[in-house]
Amino acid sequence: MIILSEMEEKTYGKPRKGKTSYRSKKYSGNKSEESKSDFRKNPKNKEERKTFSENPEKKKRFSKQSDQKRPFKSKKRFDENGPDKESLRKRHYSKKKQLEHAKMMGPKDGILRLNKFIANSGECSRREADARIAEGRVTVNGEIVTEVGTKVNLKDKVCMDGVLLQPESKVYLVLNKPKDFVTTLDDPMGRKTVLDLIKHACNERVYPVGRLDRMTTGVLLFTNDGDLTKRLTHPSYNKKKIYHVFLDREISQEELDMIAKGLELEDGFIKSDAISFADPKDKKQVGIEIHSGKNRIVRRIFEHLGYTVEKLDRVFFAGITKKNIPRGKWRFLTAEEVRMLKLF
Repeated sequence: MIILSEMEEKTYGKPRKGKTSYRSKKYSGNKSEESKSDFRKNPKNKEERKTFSENPEKKKRFSKQSDQKRPFKSKKRFDENGPDKESLRKRHYSKKKQLEHAKMMGPKDGILRLNKFIANSGECSRREADARIAEGRVTVNGEIVTEVGTKVNLKDKVCMDGVLLQPESKVYLVLNKPKDFVTTLDDPMGRKTVLDLIKHACNERVYPVGRLDRMTTGVLLFTNDGDLTKRLTHPSYNKKKIYHVFLDREISQEELDMIAKGLELEDGFIKSDAISFADPKDKKQVGIEIHSGKNRIVRRIFEHLGYTVEKLDRVFFAGITKKNIPRGKWRFLTAEEVRMLKLF
């Protein structure tokens, strides 16, 4: 709905005063047919029309206006402003083919650090790769490399412990996590993990971004992009998270104000970025916005005030929501979403 100001309501849809076009004045129809014919037969007016047609400056000015109304662009303008091959490829090709293309293309110059090449293969992290390089466990084109910081080409044959490594393409996906799943790669107690829900998503080895405790549900990101993972989890980047909290009993507005101002917990001071009732009719439901990544921070905030969190659902993380994703299902992030995560 469009809301108009008082002044706009008075004038909306009405002609503006004092604004009558030249054409409406001259050819409004109020003049008789006789006066119009006299105008055309006047030799002075004929001379003016002839002068205008022979004046290149005036013709040029009107030709620019006509060019702007042309429905078709020239070939040159289409090449400059039309869709490029990359956008067409993303529009018409499947996600699998896009990943294969990204893997084939790699960096624009084809050169990257050896530890990043190893990390992209999914074998280990960059830090672990540096340690293995220093131990002499990595070869490039058959030669042992022990210098950390060595750069390689995507076409080089990199082996670790005699096994040929293949650089992986970057994968980004979001899961609507159900309860009773732990956010870990391997659980020694044999409980179900979030990796069990996405094991058929891709061939690349992806990792959860941050953690959600076993009984917390909602948005959980996965990727093999270490740089993006650091950007999303490090507190200095202030990535926004929004949770829907269900409490065991009603909470007062005064206590919500206390959380907004800040509380002193056992591991330091903490406050919410925003907090309010999620449902005005049900004061057991609270929406809280926070950027801290401390362990079980939302539950501990309410436990500090004597409440028990019966249900906790993360509905928003760094601009990504679980909209149209059923519980326990996942989807790949779009190119626009990945770009947003990297830039903001």
